Amino acid sequence: MPIQLSNEFGRIDVSDSCVATIAGFAALECYGLVGMASRNGLKDGIAVLLGRDNLTKGVEITQVQDGVNIDLYIVVSYGTKISEVANNIRSKVTYVLNDVIGLEVNEVNIFVQDVRVST
Repeated sequence: MPIQLSNEFGRIDVSDSCVATIAGFAALECYGLVGMASRNGLKDGIAVLLGRDNLTKGVEITQVQDGVNIDLYIVVSYGTKISEVANNIRSKVTYVLNDVIGLEVNEVNIFVQDVRVST
């Protein structure tokens, strides 16, 4: 179901996949993130790293009464402080979605699926 935004000029419908793509690219800009992981879980105990064309598989959008909740499934770089990486991602995603779309973001939940050595 698309997200509907209204202003004095009319109504704007933004698809969930568009919001997920914007959130995924915003997260990828953050230091300490190796990439997005599939939200479907682990394969043989290892998270599947998603490419840039499949970012929406690592992002889940839930519409609530006064905005959206976003779940991000990520792979973090070894040697970084996971809580700092998560806080940076949360801040960046909230800022970008509010700035680009004008969307009210209530929650950004981070699920760390794996830790890897970045190359």
